Amino acid sequence: MSRKRRISKFSREEDTDPLSVIVNLFDVAMVFAVALMVAMVMHMNMTEVFTQEDYTIVKNPGKDNMEIITKEGNKINKYTPSEEQSNTSSKGRRVGIAYELENGEIIYIPE
Repeated sequence: MSRKRRISKFSREEDTDPLSVIVNLFDVAMVFAVALMVAMVMHMNMTEVFTQEDYTIVKNPGKDNMEIITKEGNKINKYTPSEEQSNTSSKGRRVGIAYELENGEIIYIPE
């Protein structure tokens, strides 16, 4: 009789909740998402974002889709030049001329 009690005791304690599987899948998905984000940051060499130092990143330098990202303290700024900003005839004026000498020295002459 004691053997039957043990068997029936184990069968009653067995987990029969079908939603417990979903909870476990959610945990696995969260761990996978965090691991994927860490892998992307490491692959893109963007670890500077998490440091306390100030930095400047230039993406696609000299091209039409160039972006400048700067971090100063806790503030991150993103600058994307547009066609309106590259048209200097409507914004700004000429203030002088710069000459580069043979030895590499640059001389600025204001107008």
